[in-house]
Amino acid sequence: MKAKLIQALLLVVIVFTMNSCSTNSAEATVSATDLQLMNTVDYTYNSTELDAMKLINDYRVSIGLKPLAQINYLSVKSEEHDNEMIAVNTISHDGFVTRSENIMKVLGAKTVSENLAYNYNTPQAVVTAWLNSPSHKENIVGDFTNFGISVRLDAAGRKYYTNIFVKI
Repeated sequence: MKAKLIQALLLVVIVFTMNSCSTNSAEATVSATDLQLMNTVDYTYNSTELDAMKLINDYRVSIGLKPLAQINYLSVKSEEHDNEMIAVNTISHDGFVTRSENIMKVLGAKTVSENLAYNYNTPQAVVTAWLNSPSHKENIVGDFTNFGISVRLDAAGRKYYTNIFVKI
């Protein structure tokens, strides 16, 4: 009986981490040190990242939602994930649970979600694809307050996108 329960729980964890768009929720508190980290982490945005964030916020505003504020820490975590995907030459949400737990701890986020994309040449193309996908669109229009994004190129010039959304 105990072995079956453990197998069932393991299956639930595997299914959760294999979702195409991931969300994680928890209650967390923010310390003064964590807030300082959130606001002082450096990240240099490229034009693709800035354009994608603008398109997402423009869409949110066009449907009556508030724009999301960028947090550099989220973009750093997005960049780390892009680099991990490039290293293994695959797009996946591997490590999402660890990523989201870290973000909850550091930023005090209550909810964390992410969108991924691969090999879209323009910010408009990737945002359009996300908006045409119900699960990705759910993140874009979700009850979030902040976001971060990273777009990185692999050696062949293909773009990897990680866009993390949080509610603080």
